Amino acid sequence: MKGERNRDFGLRGEKLAVDYLNRQGYRIIERNYRSPLGEIDIIAWDRDCLCFVEVKARSDTAKGWPEEAVGRAKIRKISQNVLYYLKSNAIEDCSMRFDVVAVILDEATGKSEVNLIKDAFELAMPYFYE
Repeated sequence: MKGERNRDFGLRGEKLAVDYLNRQGYRIIERNYRSPLGEIDIIAWDRDCLCFVEVKARSDTAKGWPEEAVGRAKIRKISQNVLYYLKSNAIEDCSMRFDVVAVILDEATGKSEVNLIKDAFELAMPYFYE
């Protein structure tokens, strides 16, 4: 029951993030991209830049800000997934960045706050592909 509630909450946070990114001019090309290595929440174009977006949603900030949940281990996992995506889709020599969308969604009032952090982190090294 709790896992399902958390999943539904996360999906609402992602929907808010997608709506926000669309309003900012992003062109969403993938949602919840899954590879054998994990998942990338959103892949989108922001003009000529390919963006890999991690969405973090919280109901409040009692346990910290949503963006604080994107630590070194998560960055490594996202980096691995991005390299897999690039290789699988034969994408080379393209401008790219990692963004984070932090969502605070108060379930009691239905109010939400969305914060986009562009270029939130760099590719974790040493991950290379040929």
